[in-house]
Amino acid sequence: MATSKPSVTFVSAPAQFWGASSARPLAPRRVHRPCIRRVPFLQAKFRVAVVGGGPAGACAAEALARCPEIETFLIERKMDNCKPCGGAIPLCMVDEFGLPPDIIDRKVRRMLMVSPSGREIPVGRTLKPHEYIGMTRREILDSYLRERAYELGAIRVHGLVQEVELPDPRDPRGKYRIKYADYDKIDGGRATTSSLEVDMVVGADGANSRVAKAIDAGDYSYAIAFQERIKIPDDKMAFYEDLAEMYVGDDVSPDFYAWVFPKYDHVGVGTGTVIDKPNIKRYKEGIRQRAAPKIAGGKVIKVEAHPIPEHPRPRRVVGRVALVGDAAGYVTKCSGEGIYFAAKSGRMCGEAIVRASLNGSRIPTEQDLRNGYLRPYDRQYGPTYTVLDILQKVFYTNNAAREAFCELCGDDYVQQVTFDSYLYKKVTRTSPVEDVKLLFRTIGSLMRGHALAP
Repeated sequence: MATSKPSVTFVSAPAQFWGASSARPLAPRRVHRPCIRRVPFLQAKFRVAVVGGGPAGACAAEALARCPEIETFLIERKMDNCKPCGGAIPLCMVDEFGLPPDIIDRKVRRMLMVSPSGREIPVGRTLKPHEYIGMTRREILDSYLRERAYELGAIRVHGLVQEVELPDPRDPRGKYRIKYADYDKIDGGRATTSSLEVDMVVGADGANSRVAKAIDAGDYSYAIAFQERIKIPDDKMAFYEDLAEMYVGDDVSPDFYAWVFPKYDHVGVGTGTVIDKPNIKRYKEGIRQRAAPKIAGGKVIKVEAHPIPEHPRPRRVVGRVALVGDAAGYVTKCSGEGIYFAAKSGRMCGEAIVRASLNGSRIPTEQDLRNGYLRPYDRQYGPTYTVLDILQKVFYTNNAAREAFCELCGDDYVQQVTFDSYLYKKVTRTSPVEDVKLLFRTIGSLMRGHALAP
């Protein structure tokens, strides 16, 4: 028997309603029956997994954990990770990310650019008394940022992600399954395998990102960074009280620079290369020899090596997965800076998810992530990557160009523009007249560089 399922019933009013003499037709009255409607909102708590607990992952988790309706999992495999990183952070990061004073080992206000021929160019004359470059150890910085995320409610997961299973692309609410070696559950001396189901994933797991591989994010060029932590005598450490050094030349790197950066009780001495990774140890010996008089008597207390991305990945948002930090490729050429951009991209991504999810009540889409995170990030920082890429191609290709680069670093106008851009991460207004003068000075420096280059 056929049955009808009306959602609205019409009931006629009695004649007395209109009066006995009225010829007015009877008016129907609506009686609403309850009905079930599909709405694009979540019935269970919205869950996000952040894979990787460096600055990118920790800042993403912090932004997400600030929303109590989002269940945030922060997965990190090595809680005391010491990355072979120069550890330099810009002044604006201290205030923007609320970093306490004890995070900063040294406040660098002077730098020496050392050319292939050994010329030492002093840098830092244009810095104001309150301005500095912060030097930090990654294990201290990363741990602080992670703990802050945990205190806000992020759930700590100590494990190594082994696989990320993607949901059916036709299911807008399908779950991502993350399988990981659970270091909190040891059986027979080995970590057991655990799994976690979530609605979204933030990949912050570095240059060799498993999350990036899972979404087929594409390959990119990467550098190998090699650093030794060297404890030097106190009298030599005093030389690096507020000073850092950068060395350029074919002997220390064919396409990058080497560094001596001061930390709390030691110096980090390192280098990196993209085009000649098999010979990284040779370039390590090169910087050891160049800096030998200043680090003589030092003792190596730690050796570190790690891949560093050289440009953003072809795909950084796929479905409900977003990449941040090194996993996305956010390291600048020429300067090799990555810490600030990692933290910033993580925070921007986390905040975009909170906004798009309406504070955890709906599942964001790929387009939401592109509009709320990817496009604003590229709009704000894309020009920086482009400019530094050009500078590296111009000045890091041969020793003559490196000599010219070091000479230009001694120019007050160049220093002012460079430090204003670096310290505050804002586009600096330049003087057209000074820019023209700088062009001619650059040509002159390149000509002299050919004569000085060893």
